[in-house]
Amino acid sequence: MRPLVCTALAAFLLGACWVRQVESEPARWYRGNTHTHTLWSDGDAAPEVVVAWYAENDYDFLVLSDHNVFQDHERWFPVAEDGKGRLKPAELDTLIERFGSDAVELRGEPGAREMRLLTFAELQEQFARDGEFTLVPGEEVTSSFEGKPVHVNAVNTTEAIRAAQGGSVAEVLDAALESIVAQGERLGRPVLAHLNHPNFGWGLTWQEVASMRSDRFFEVYNGHRSVRNAGDAEHLSTEGIWDRALVLRLTELGLPVLYGVATDDAHHYHGNLTAITGRGWVMVRAAALDGDSLVEAMQRGDFYASSGVTLREVDRGEDAYVVEVENRPGETCVTRFVGTRMTDGVPGPAGELLLETRDNPAVYDYRGDELYVRAVVVSSEDHPRPYAEGDKQTAWTQPIAWPDR
Repeated sequence: MRPLVCTALAAFLLGACWVRQVESEPARWYRGNTHTHTLWSDGDAAPEVVVAWYAENDYDFLVLSDHNVFQDHERWFPVAEDGKGRLKPAELDTLIERFGSDAVELRGEPGAREMRLLTFAELQEQFARDGEFTLVPGEEVTSSFEGKPVHVNAVNTTEAIRAAQGGSVAEVLDAALESIVAQGERLGRPVLAHLNHPNFGWGLTWQEVASMRSDRFFEVYNGHRSVRNAGDAEHLSTEGIWDRALVLRLTELGLPVLYGVATDDAHHYHGNLTAITGRGWVMVRAAALDGDSLVEAMQRGDFYASSGVTLREVDRGEDAYVVEVENRPGETCVTRFVGTRMTDGVPGPAGELLLETRDNPAVYDYRGDELYVRAVVVSSEDHPRPYAEGDKQTAWTQPIAWPDR
């Protein structure tokens, strides 16, 4: 049995099918976050504070995804002398103490001061270390339809993209995705578009998530406590959305598998715990630590999402799906293989538990009737920076699918 992740339509839409990493290619795992905010939009810290946190906490790459803006021009931010704004005098003093007075540019008279925000190029020059840490350019293309938020992150783009317009949520989503993909085609660079927090404001249904055509990524885990990852009695969880969307894409819509990412969506760096750093990230197996290589690897599906679990290997092979966990002392993990089976061309329940095991490596031998298979690994360890009470560290691997079932 030979797995095929892209249909002919998907190849037309996305340009290439997933292929297994060539063994001779010097690939390794890189840890990164693709959704983070600063004072350039609605974050509460200067961009150098944000970048420094990730650079100092074992991340390899970071995307600053401020809303509808790219950090490529001069911008001055007001100092909240009355303590009621986002850049308070005490925080400015800390910034100067940490980075030096020469690194913090101010203008204006006392009581009406402004600080210049560092640009992407300046941040890259200050923090990038060859093979150790890099910034990948991007933004959060922030749109809406009749009050429903439609937010899509652009990764490895270099020019600001305006909010999308359309006559429905689905049209706005498609317009945002298309604008991101079009920039990559025009500039001749690989780009990636991922739909953010579909349950934020109950903005998107699972059918609307399934309908994405120009690209195929969404946030299965977002660390912002207001985005409702778990759903509620009337709305699916993000994992439930994923499974329903996969079935619809792979059967009626003829679209390729949907990939899941995990992010922080960090906004808060000074005590507010609603949207902080270090909750969710992606681990990307790429040949080099640069935006092009990372995006190309993710477009192949050679990555997994995590809120704490580290995987040594993910092999979506021809005969079996294998996941090997890099266990820490005292940690145990449960691996759940999830999928949907087909009977006489009809899909069964979306997101059925196919196998649960504590074996490491965990191996799921394909039975032959699966529409798709993905894996979820849940640790015995609590999350040190929890999204919710009892939040366990978890990893989500990417689905593999077969056509014409």
